[in-house]
Amino acid sequence: MNILQEALPGQVNRIAPQGRLDAVTVPALEAVIDEQLAARHFRLIIDLSDVAYISSSGLRALLRARRQAQTHDGDVVLCAMNERVTEVFEMIGFNSLFRIFATSAEAAAALAKTVPA
Repeated sequence: MNILQEALPGQVNRIAPQGRLDAVTVPALEAVIDEQLAARHFRLIIDLSDVAYISSSGLRALLRARRQAQTHDGDVVLCAMNERVTEVFEMIGFNSLFRIFATSAEAAAALAKTVPA
């Protein structure tokens, strides 16, 4: 699994996994998230624009990341979900647990406004 990482203005970091988020690929995403959190990067955008499928293990990884970031007054927000991934989030109610934005720029602006520096 290829996972892009990018530092954005306002101490926001973007993580963009590609392909499928399932039991085989989620450990790589968790490793990247853990590295970001260990580096004290607690404002994370998970850009799902190139994710075609997400399993329960992928959902757990995102929820775990958000909880960890929030313990340090940060947050994990999501953006650019395709229709299939959006349906999964809506079906299990995760759309009410996460702030979800259409673009990474919108997500970055929201994180910059709501999370203290």
